[in-house]
Amino acid sequence: MRLACRTGRRLAPLALAVATAMASAAAPAGAQTVAETPPPEWYSLHGQVTNVLQFHPRFPAPFSGPNSLNPGNRGRETTDATLFAGLRLGDGLAFYANPEIDQGFGLSDTLGLAGFSSGEAYKVGAIKPYLRLPRAFFRYTLGLGGEPQPVEAGANQLAGTLAADNLTVTLGKFSAVDIFDTNAYAHDPRADFLNWSIIDSGAYDYAADAWGFSYGGAVEWTRSWWTLRAGLFDLSRIPNSKELQRGFQQFEVVTEAEARHELFGAPGKIKLLLFANRGRMADYSDAVHLAQATGGTPDVALVRRYRTRPGIALNLEQQLAPDLGAFLRASLNEGDKEAYEFTEINRSVATGISVKGDRWGRPRDTLGLAGVLNDISQQARNYFAAGGLGVLIGDGQLPRAGFEKILEFYYKLAIVDGLDFTVDYQHIENPAYDAARGPVDIIGYRVHLEF
Repeated sequence: MRLACRTGRRLAPLALAVATAMASAAAPAGAQTVAETPPPEWYSLHGQVTNVLQFHPRFPAPFSGPNSLNPGNRGRETTDATLFAGLRLGDGLAFYANPEIDQGFGLSDTLGLAGFSSGEAYKVGAIKPYLRLPRAFFRYTLGLGGEPQPVEAGANQLAGTLAADNLTVTLGKFSAVDIFDTNAYAHDPRADFLNWSIIDSGAYDYAADAWGFSYGGAVEWTRSWWTLRAGLFDLSRIPNSKELQRGFQQFEVVTEAEARHELFGAPGKIKLLLFANRGRMADYSDAVHLAQATGGTPDVALVRRYRTRPGIALNLEQQLAPDLGAFLRASLNEGDKEAYEFTEINRSVATGISVKGDRWGRPRDTLGLAGVLNDISQQARNYFAAGGLGVLIGDGQLPRAGFEKILEFYYKLAIVDGLDFTVDYQHIENPAYDAARGPVDIIGYRVHLEF
């Protein structure tokens, strides 16, 4: 059984805590007075509820395979409700747990698109709501000097102060992309874009179970204008499965360097990420050669052995005006081996803008526009052309290959404090790199409540 990694609801809370700390660390000394510093919290409780519905009308498809996006008129919805609980255990040490109730499915059971259309969708869905614990982790922060910076109360973030220079250690169950590959304008499917290859670097095959979480740890060293991060995480027992391989017998190691800067007085960040997955995985060419020798269909499960798969991602965000920001992501991984956790993308470039509604008298609204080009290696093309199946894609053939091209637009309407409604549109050409199928137009809405 193949499962598709869920890439959504792991992002916002921990990423928010880290981003706030980084921004505070970069702030000029004395920018906030003692009177403005929030009192320290010993515990916190926050929550959120998100519902996403997506629909696509019928699109051209001369053929379909086991992992194809269904070409008929189709719609699917997902709903989740999360509690963010935090407890301060001592000076610099806190524990967080996020019990969650999930329900729903992605379009075509989260199959048929390499850059899948909803970061709130996951393959291990259900008609009836079910309870799980996606995060339970400890975080310890050691001050290394510099001016104390205020930390506001938030989900997975206890109010208090944080030294501008600090060392932060996170251990437990969480998502690698809670800490790595974050971006202020494109990273949270509950608040901004929805497409997998826009909210994350498409070729970053991060360690995760089928919901997008893993056991592991991360260390972050922050100084005035830079941060260095490193992490170690468990991979799944088999690629993209429900169960993790505990004890780092199969693992990912990841590092990231972040530089904060000002361009014409506007803040920005540049991040360079390197990762390597080490586990039992297949080489696409081995699977094709075995199928040719036996007269069968290529199957990566038959040729897996212990291998290493590295990759790299560049991530930029830049404020262009107080109400306008832009981002760019470019990523690459070793394309001769199968996707292990995320999706079948070997090369990806995504860019876009985010505009606040100040210009039309709606300062709490947000408009976003982004485009992405996804691609796979020649070895992967040969595998899928011969009928092979992957984590998300596999049309049974690939007669006319091309870049998977995605354009996404959203408008988020702030209704009242804590409640917003988003309209989202995605145009996808060459779904799953198959130029014989599509294009596909996906229309959706998102309702998000936080408290």
